[in-house]
Amino acid sequence: MTRDMSEAARFGPAAAADAFCGEPPVGLAPRVVNPSLADLLDRHTVPGTLWHVEGGRIRCVACGHRCLIAPGRRGICKVRFNRNGELRVPFGYVSGLAADPVEKKPFFHVYPGRTALTFGMLGCDFHCSYCQNWVTSQALRDETATARIQRVTPQQVVEGARRQNAGLLVSSYNEPLITAEWAVAVFREAKLAGIDCAFVSNGNATPEALDFLRPWLVAYKVDLKTFDDRRYRSLGGTLGHVTETIRMAHNRGLWVEVVTLLVPGFNDTGQELRDIAQFIASVSRNIPWHVTAFHPDYRMTTPPETQAHDLIRAAEIGVEAGLRFVYAGNLPGGVGPWEDTRCPGCGETLVERRGFRVLKRTLTPEDSCPRCGCSIPGVWQKTRVGVTFT
Repeated sequence: MTRDMSEAARFGPAAAADAFCGEPPVGLAPRVVNPSLADLLDRHTVPGTLWHVEGGRIRCVACGHRCLIAPGRRGICKVRFNRNGELRVPFGYVSGLAADPVEKKPFFHVYPGRTALTFGMLGCDFHCSYCQNWVTSQALRDETATARIQRVTPQQVVEGARRQNAGLLVSSYNEPLITAEWAVAVFREAKLAGIDCAFVSNGNATPEALDFLRPWLVAYKVDLKTFDDRRYRSLGGTLGHVTETIRMAHNRGLWVEVVTLLVPGFNDTGQELRDIAQFIASVSRNIPWHVTAFHPDYRMTTPPETQAHDLIRAAEIGVEAGLRFVYAGNLPGGVGPWEDTRCPGCGETLVERRGFRVLKRTLTPEDSCPRCGCSIPGVWQKTRVGVTFT
């Protein structure tokens, strides 16, 4: 997962994304390294929604693994489990809660310059070796990881968003699909308070999960980590599930932005970057693509840090593939205009940024370019959502 949570341990360590690949054999649960933490988390659960009974076991449909879970066993994520024929799911706590610029998620076409209050829990369904929030994402799997949780109600989370004058409430840090029931409980309260909500996800979704989430979301960010299925499986997922999630989220009318963390030697060849950009363009040329800088972390410490010229090369490939909005991130001031939102019609700079700071915004009240009148798609203000053009 991208570096969204570097300061979110203001309230306890942040969570991220991680897990085992494929459905476990029937009756076999992934090993839990920290059983005392598992016992604690199990007390913060409720009956889930995203599951059904299948052959005397439970089929969980929260993520693309679709684990078939025997009684007394856990899914790949380790936090959803079968207790006496009922799926128990995480509820009523956070491991990270932080107010950040919405650009940090990153969303560049959702309320630029506004604050996003982001909350997260523990666990994930991937096991990325370069996870930048591994301390909590691996808390049940890695004995060197430590995690704290704090009990909280949905109302308290939303009240925190009000105090921060947040324009967006975001479920992130861990993989939010595996804690979707908790996210929706928070989102219901946010909707009553007039606050919009978003997901920051690895994209290993199911149609059932997206349909469950759709009434509460305006935006969905997906990490598209590679375009090589073999490499995706080494991280705990499959390329096909992630690309299908991008299509499904877009088709459901959500504002979608896609992020690729550019890892030298892992996913940075010209051909792979072209494949990624061409796929995104095949869904919609209006989907923003963020290419962001890798730094050595967790178990991937050999590759060097991504350089600015690598990000610029990737961004140029995105434009050549037909994408109208391409951004290079994580190196503030080092990538020139690739941090800015520019009009695809005339090139006018519409939102000027430096890192996570918005320096200038010149969109008209109708969300269009002041020079040529081109409509700019995004979630810019409460009254206009998802304006698109072909």
